[in-house]
Amino acid sequence: MRKVSHIPGEAQGLHLNKRPDWNTYFMEIATLVSRRSTCLRRQVGAVIVKERNILSSGYNGAPSGITHCETAGCLREKMNVPSGERHELCRGLHAEQNAIIQAACHGATIKGAAFYCTNLPCSICTKMIINSGADKIIYKDGYFDPLASEMIEESGILIQRIK
Repeated sequence: MRKVSHIPGEAQGLHLNKRPDWNTYFMEIATLVSRRSTCLRRQVGAVIVKERNILSSGYNGAPSGITHCETAGCLREKMNVPSGERHELCRGLHAEQNAIIQAACHGATIKGAAFYCTNLPCSICTKMIINSGADKIIYKDGYFDPLASEMIEESGILIQRIK
């Protein structure tokens, strides 16, 4: 009797049952979300997760209906503003901010949730995450922001870096 393959790739000897762990799964989604970014300097994605369910996602870019940086240009770049400084000069919102706004727009409470961020949140986003009631930040990369680190430690939010 001939064996019938019901799993795509099984006949070729591929092992498709290597499921990613939850942190990897959500971080890969955050990475995919970051590809929607219109920022010329850094593409960032964030996913808010509670009880293994995605509540919202966000990427960095200009507000809805506003010209994107890829069209308007980057004011911070023109002014030679170093990364991590003078956030108010950017026309875009950060990924974490957009994820929080999307959760609010759809009535999703993020108290007790985890943020999966492709970059370590800045001090502004850290303040928002603390006040949102989230209890965990999982990130992949990012620049060191001493104020953000100090506030995270003081708040008791768990923080974890994954590659």
